[in-house]
Formats: sequence, C-alpha cells, structure tokens
Amino acid sequence: MLWACLLLPHLALDGVLRRRPDDDHPLVLVDGPLNARVVVAVNASAHQAGLHIGQRLTTAQALLARFEAIPYDASEVDRWQQFLASVAYRYSSQVVLLPHAIVLEISRSRSLLGEWPTIERHLRHDFSALGFHHRVAAAPTPHAAYVLAGVSDGQAVFTHDAMLHALDDVPLQHSRLPDDAIDALPRMGIRSLGQLLRMPRDGLQRRFGKTLLQAMDRLLGDAPAGFDLFVPPDAVDWRIELSHEVENIAALVFPLKRMMGDLAAYLSGRDGGVQRFVLQLEHREGEATRVPVGMLSPERDADVLFEAARGRLEQVQLPSPVLSLRLIVDDLPGFVPAGRDLFDERPANALPFEQLRERLRARLGDRAVYRWGTTIDPRPEHSQRVAVQDESFIEPRARPTWLLERPIPLRGNVHILAGPERLETGWWDGGEMRRDYYIVETTLGQLAWAFCAPDEQSGWMLHGWFA
Repeated sequence: MLWACLLLPHLALDGVLRRRPDDDHPLVLVDGPLNARVVVAVNASAHQAGLHIGQRLTTAQALLARFEAIPYDASEVDRWQQFLASVAYRYSSQVVLLPHAIVLEISRSRSLLGEWPTIERHLRHDFSALGFHHRVAAAPTPHAAYVLAGVSDGQAVFTHDAMLHALDDVPLQHSRLPDDAIDALPRMGIRSLGQLLRMPRDGLQRRFGKTLLQAMDRLLGDAPAGFDLFVPPDAVDWRIELSHEVENIAALVFPLKRMMGDLAAYLSGRDGGVQRFVLQLEHREGEATRVPVGMLSPERDADVLFEAARGRLEQVQLPSPVLSLRLIVDDLPGFVPAGRDLFDERPANALPFEQLRERLRARLGDRAVYRWGTTIDPRPEHSQRVAVQDESFIEPRARPTWLLERPIPLRGNVHILAGPERLETGWWDGGEMRRDYYIVETTLGQLAWAFCAPDEQSGWMLHGWFA
C-alpha cells in the first residue's frame, strides 16, 4: 500500500485569508482568555513587523500600533479540514483526518491517475488553487507518511526498508508518539526514532506500557492503523463571515466567487453536481434574504455556478447591510460531463454553452430560456412542448429549429434535398391531415421544411426553417 499525507500547517490562517481580497495589512489570530490573549498565527506582514506565534497580544500591540486581531475558531478549522478531505476524496475512497493533516491511500488509484509524481502534482495544484499551504509526503503506512510530512516536504518512500531508513533520523519531537514518552526518552539518551526502534521492546513496555509499543507498531505497519475513514457529507451548509457590513451587492462578488469555487471543488471530489441551491444574505436584524438558484441541469463548473448565482444576486434589493453569506445545498444529484468535440472550432474567448445558458436565464428569467420536449403526437403542430426539468429532448427525425406557428405559402422555385416523409394522422380528434414533407433549399440558399399534397410537388407550404 502507499499512503499520501497532506500536512496543513497554517490551516486556521489560510481559512481566514482566502476569504479576503489580497492585501498586505498585518493580521494575527489570537486565542486564550480575554485578559491573556496569545498570538497563534501571523500573516507575512505581521511577521515582518516582529509579531510571532506564542507572543502575548499586549506585547504585540506594543510592537505594532495597527494590526487586525481575529479570534481563533476551532470549529472553522474542523470545517476547512473536512472540506479539503472532500476535495481529496476524488483521489481515493480511503481518506483519513489526522490533527492538521489529511491522509489518503493512493496505491489503488495509480492505475487510473498515474504514478506518484503525477498524483502529487495534481494534489498540490488543487490545494494551492484553493489557497491552502501544505506539505506532502508518501510512505507505505499512513502514520509514517504523517511523520515524514512534518520533517521533509516532498519526501516519498515506496518500500518498507526505505521507510525505515527515512524514519531513522527523525527527531522524537516530530515522531507523533505519545507525549509522555517524548518527554522521558531524551533523558535516557534516546533522541531519534532510529534509536527508539532498536531498543528492546520488553524494557519499553515496562517503562511506558503498551501505548508506546502500539504507536510504534502502527507507525511501522505491524498493527492496524486504528482510525475511521472519512466520508463526505451529502449536503452543504457553509457560511462566510464578512469582514465588514456590506451595503452593495457588488461587494459580495469576491466572497461569492470563492464560495462557488469551493463548491465546484467539493462536487468534483464527490464526482457529483448541483442543480439547485440557496444563498442566504444574513443581516444584523430581521430575516435573512433568500436567493434561490436553479439550473436546467446538474453542473459543477465553477464559472457556471458563479454566473448563475451572480445573476440571481444582482436582482436582489438589500433591505439592510449584509453581515454574512450562507450557502445551503440539500440535493447533490449525479453529474454527467457534456460531450466535447475533438476539434472544437469555437473562438478562444467563446463562453461554454452551459455558462451562456445559465447567464441568460439569470438575466432574462427562468422562463426565457428552456429546452424542448417531445410528445407522442406525430403532427408537427403538436409534437413539441416545453420540457420539464431534467428531461432530454429526443427527436429521431430531422426537424427544423424554427417551426412556424402555422404553415404559410412558399413562393418561388425550390430544390428538393430530402423527402418525402408522409404524415397521415390526426383522425382521432377531427384534425386529420395528409401531407408529404420535404427538406428543400430556396433560391436564397435557405434550408426549409415544406410540404405539399401527397404525390404532388407543387403548392408548397412552408412549415419551418433549419438553422
């Protein structure tokens, strides 16, 4: 087996910074009692100003007059870790959450995704695009990968012997072993994992009990890993706290784009899509403003989701300033990617059809753009209707894109391209008809759908135009 570990050393800070437009203002996360706040994370600007982790907030304020201090939120850290685990789920069905890390089994994925360098490159790209710093390592056991990620970014070992060699020089303080052993072993002259692994097991058990030996066995793969696998939830309920009260819809575009990008990454990990979701704009007082978003088919492209949501959002009149943005998704249907031509002749800047369709629906209204459905009535006047959601349009015969409301005389000469197709039906409701339909070309080069009386080729009646 081969396990990959993605260590997330700045998870709490990354979760805060990615919600904000790029800026260089000093920012720190603080934790602890109100009268003894301690800095637990700093951004680059704050670090350059002399602020550091473990510093008292009062000391930091004495060093730097102006910076933003945000309370550390453990629940937000858990939510971000579960979100990233859902993203990693696209690479493996065996995903595990460890403190500030995600571990996944990838040996069974290599036949589909490629060898480890390819998988590592894709993992790094996904996590970097989402705005999260990370360290990556791979090893035959999950706990070994977890340990190696903490001491060397990018290290990968594929055999048990190579794993033992890589673990040999790991300092005990980075071994992820029980704290009591890490505190006591240096006083016995044991400072690295290699030294510990070569010690007699009987003596270690008498001194530290079975807990240390069990942790060592899990590290080397001699005992079950001892953790539960992560399964992505079947619903989404995310909330973004805005840094200030927002009175203009335009100011919600950045957090909305980030949220839709996260939703697309989450859906990709589940190999699913979304067709309907709700945005809630939460205010200081009164009920939240609900903005329902619906699409003609399940989608998971970030641009399509963003265009659909922004179009609905731009039509909202805010009753009061917005404090937070919430996304609620209760239904996550399956997703089938649209087919693409091998040689796509569209201009480079052309919008994909799905994105254009949802943009038009958002701007013009849900009823302005729809898809056709078929009926069992063969008469052209009654054979088409507006399709309901999720219904595909299937028309086995050639039919014009533009069908006239009623046939009109077709003047001039025509050139017959195909036909006849005889329609003789309608006897059941008094609308009986007998017609021979042809695909014809007019003198202007237009393709038309026209008919005439059976066994005749005169008195043409135009019924539709082909695109």
